[in-house]
Amino acid sequence: MNTNQIATLKNKFDSLANFDETDKIEFWYARELQSLLQYTEWRNFLNVIDKAKIACENSNTQPKHHFVEVNKMVVLGSGAKRNIDDIKLTRYACYLIAQNGDPRKEEIAFAQSYFALQTRKQELIEERLTLIKRLENRERLRESEKRLSDNIYQRGVDNSGFGRIRSAGDAALFGKSTQSMKDSFGIKGTRPLADFLPNLTIAAKNLATEMTNYNTEAKDLYGETKITTEHVQNNRTIRNMLGDRGIKPEELPPAEDIKKVERRVKSAEK
Repeated sequence: MNTNQIATLKNKFDSLANFDETDKIEFWYARELQSLLQYTEWRNFLNVIDKAKIACENSNTQPKHHFVEVNKMVVLGSGAKRNIDDIKLTRYACYLIAQNGDPRKEEIAFAQSYFALQTRKQELIEERLTLIKRLENRERLRESEKRLSDNIYQRGVDNSGFGRIRSAGDAALFGKSTQSMKDSFGIKGTRPLADFLPNLTIAAKNLATEMTNYNTEAKDLYGETKITTEHVQNNRTIRNMLGDRGIKPEELPPAEDIKKVERRVKSAEK
C-alpha cells in the first residue's frame, strides 16, 4: 500500500465518522464500515461483528456500550424509502471488528492501525484530563486550607493551632490520624498527605474545609475549641455521606505523588 492509498483510506475513514452530541463520542455506522472494509454481504460482516462482540466480552467490557443496534431510513434506487437494520459502533468496536476481519484485505490491515492509533490517542487525552483534574482539585484544597488558616488566625488561633485543627479533621474523615494515614501510604518526611490522596478524597477534604470556612465566617466562631468542633463535625458528615455509598476513605489506595503528576503534565505540554 503506497502513500497515496493510505491517504485516500484515511480520508474515507475520517469522512464516515459521526459524533453523538448526547454521549459526546465518535461513532461509525456498520453498514458504511462494511462497504469500506470490502464486505459485499451484510451477513458475512455480521459474523465479524459477532466475533468482535465476543472479544469485547472477553475484555470485561459490555458490548451494549459499544455496539448499539439502530434502524435507518435509506433511499432505494427507485426513490422509495425503507428501514434497514444498522449498528452504531464506537471507535473501540471498530478496532475489534478490524482485529477480527479478513487480514488479507488491505482495508482491514489499514483499519487495524487506524483505529488502534485513534483509540490510543483518545486514551492519552483522557489520561491527561484526569491528571489535570487532580492537579486542579489539589490546588482548590490548598486554597481552601490557606483561607482557613487566615480565618482562624484572625480568630485567635496560631499556626500550631491550625495544625491541630487540620489533624482533628483528618481523624474524623479517615477514622485514624494523619500520621497513620501517611504511614499506610508510605509517605516519608514532611510531605503533605493530600499530595498522595486520590481525587475523591481530595474533593472530600476540600468540601469539609470549605464548610468549615463558611460556618466559621457565618457564625463568627472564635478560638481553637469552637473551630475544631466545627471542622470535626464537617469531616464526620462527609465521612458518613461516603459511608452511605459504601466508600471508606481510609481504604482507598494512594494516588501518584502530585509532584510527579505536575512534572508529567509539564513535560507533555513541552
